[in-house]
Amino acid sequence: MTAIQSDRPTRLKALKAAGSPIFAPSLLACDFARMADVLRGLKEDGAKAVHLDVMDGHFVPNFTYGAPLIADWRKTTDLPFDTHLMMDNPGRYIDDFIGAGCDTLIVHIEVLPDPRELLRHIRSCGVEAGLSLNPGTPVESVLPYLDDVDCILVMSVQPGFGGQSFQPSVLDKVRQIKALRPDLRLCIDGGIKSSTARDAVAAGCDLLVAGSAVFQSGVSPREALASLAASVASHS
Repeated sequence: MTAIQSDRPTRLKALKAAGSPIFAPSLLACDFARMADVLRGLKEDGAKAVHLDVMDGHFVPNFTYGAPLIADWRKTTDLPFDTHLMMDNPGRYIDDFIGAGCDTLIVHIEVLPDPRELLRHIRSCGVEAGLSLNPGTPVESVLPYLDDVDCILVMSVQPGFGGQSFQPSVLDKVRQIKALRPDLRLCIDGGIKSSTARDAVAAGCDLLVAGSAVFQSGVSPREALASLAASVASHS
């Protein structure tokens, strides 16, 4: 067991202790050339986790980064890595992402007719497993697997690119899942800012991914995170 893997229980314990809601900055929106500084700064600014968007250029029309780069980032921070695999074949690379130091691995229901085997493998390695569904995917697609996951990620935009507008209709999915599994971490990604965050938290979201709102808001990440937290204070 590597040092990275041995630290995972501590990171997951810290994530659970952070409570709800958590704002996880999406690293897709930051400066990759300064990642060590960015991660150090986010930790100092009070971030409890960061969100990693892995895109394969097939499942979504964009290509980002893979396990080797994540492994380098892992050496620079103890922030939990909440990792979203937007990939046609996540099972082929899942062990690479586990070895790179990811703490939560979220795969898409759209590419997995029956995700149970992969979800169980992820969890057997001490990593949290999650399912994600796109805006147009019915909530019923994930309901049979709620006992096999640690979280559900509801996409509030079509995945692939940042800066899109929030689709409020997806909050009905959040409410339905929350009613069935109140203890399950409900995550949302896409178009999160102060105004949309309020609605998302009111619907039952526990972890909100924010990219542009943190890194491209015209204020520092510290101020942006504080503003997001303040916007939902009455619902926390």
